[in-house]
Amino acid sequence: MIMRTEGLTRLFRIRGGVHPEDRKSLSATCAIENLPLPPLLHIPLQQHIGAPAEPLVRRGDLVRKGQLLARSQGLISAPVHAPTSGRIMGIGGYPAHHPSGLSVRTITLKPDGFDEWHDDCEGVDDPFALDADEIARRVAAAGIVGMGGATFPSSVKLNLRNRYALSTLVINGAECEPYLTCDDRLMQERPDDVLDGVLLMAHALGVDDILFAIENNKPRAQRAMRDAARQHRRVRVVGLPTRYPMGSEKHLVQALTGKETPARGLTADIGVVVHNVATATAVHDALRHGRPLISRVVTVTGGAIREPRNLHVPIGTPLEHLVHYCKGFFDEPARLISGGPMMGQPLPSMRVPVVKGSNGLLALTAEEVGGQQEMPCIRCSSCVHACPCGLVPLSMASTIRAGSLDASVDLGLLDCIGCGSCAYVCPSHIPLVQYFNYAKGELAARQRAQHKQGETKRLIESRTQRMEAIKQAKREAMAKRKREMDAKKAREAAASAAAESPSEVSA
Repeated sequence: MIMRTEGLTRLFRIRGGVHPEDRKSLSATCAIENLPLPPLLHIPLQQHIGAPAEPLVRRGDLVRKGQLLARSQGLISAPVHAPTSGRIMGIGGYPAHHPSGLSVRTITLKPDGFDEWHDDCEGVDDPFALDADEIARRVAAAGIVGMGGATFPSSVKLNLRNRYALSTLVINGAECEPYLTCDDRLMQERPDDVLDGVLLMAHALGVDDILFAIENNKPRAQRAMRDAARQHRRVRVVGLPTRYPMGSEKHLVQALTGKETPARGLTADIGVVVHNVATATAVHDALRHGRPLISRVVTVTGGAIREPRNLHVPIGTPLEHLVHYCKGFFDEPARLISGGPMMGQPLPSMRVPVVKGSNGLLALTAEEVGGQQEMPCIRCSSCVHACPCGLVPLSMASTIRAGSLDASVDLGLLDCIGCGSCAYVCPSHIPLVQYFNYAKGELAARQRAQHKQGETKRLIESRTQRMEAIKQAKREAMAKRKREMDAKKAREAAASAAAESPSEVSA
């Protein structure tokens, strides 16, 4: 089905989705404030989907703001930089920004209060004069990852032009998760910087068509971006219907273009690349000013927060420091969540630090959480109608409860985006998305175990072959030495016989 929309001839309707109460009014009018530096910064080496960064500093080292602290390890890894100047207090385990609360390798930095920039942090007067490879290289060196929560290294996406026929860049300004307003405020307060980053990414990708998508519940952001883009005809600001999960990458592309991304494929397969608003701002800061990704805007909100705010926060700041700046809690929160309430992750404590993918800190009351008791499925199919991927959540959950993970894969488990729409509408309060996340984790663990077994078998076979080759080489060496000894003995015997021959003749 097709809908009319301002700035675009048509907008395609996506299947499923829900209309949760957005609760954005708590922080939507709060301008971005700079958070003061905490006494200590805890900077994890794992802030992206790839391998952890490898530290280049040691305890006691003095560093400056923007200095490289740890280099990337592999294609989908990202470097880590100092959020301010100060002294390295240590490198060791610290609670991760993850529901498990397990420790991850972390650099602890004590700010010196001077906030002095490193000499290498210099921008480019005209970054549009750079070629695409140099832009991607600088984005990679700045440690920029997807800031909508995925934390996929942005330079990898900018290099997709080398493998795909790209035509369109989509900027995701939907921010469809309830409560969150950090992207909304960025678009209102820094529209020219956001647009500059967008144009630089389009330049690197080699595309002319740019669609800037913003949900209709953000009229001020839409107006600010339309004003900024007025001189750029190839940039079209598109108003989206307010519906969750409109910000899902594949569904956003389908709504804008009518093209459906292949199952388990990339939007690049249909010529489209999607980047987040905050990521575009980070690209602007890196190329224009030489600033690596060392801070970000975080929405601190929820019914338990006394003064919800949008804060510009140095990476590595403990969450308790954010809450303290917002005047603390009305009451002890029933749940702490990193990100939005639909796809965010529960937090183990307030000690964990802000990371590159942190777009929100929610402190929710018991009333906001709900917490009704799970009841048996009544086969109402509400979850089926709500699923934006066209799956059958009730059947997938049934096979998972029965332990048939392979059957759930056949039903489309790996196509589930984990949006939580099914759980939101379930009248029996079945935590469907938790079942799916568990199953995906279990399948990933099995794959890792199988890979480990296969790798162990390969190593054993390789060692067996190597030992057999060594034995064969020894046998051949012994045979060669024997042949040489036999030849030597034969020569000596022949020489001895030749020496005795004249005596026998004279006799």
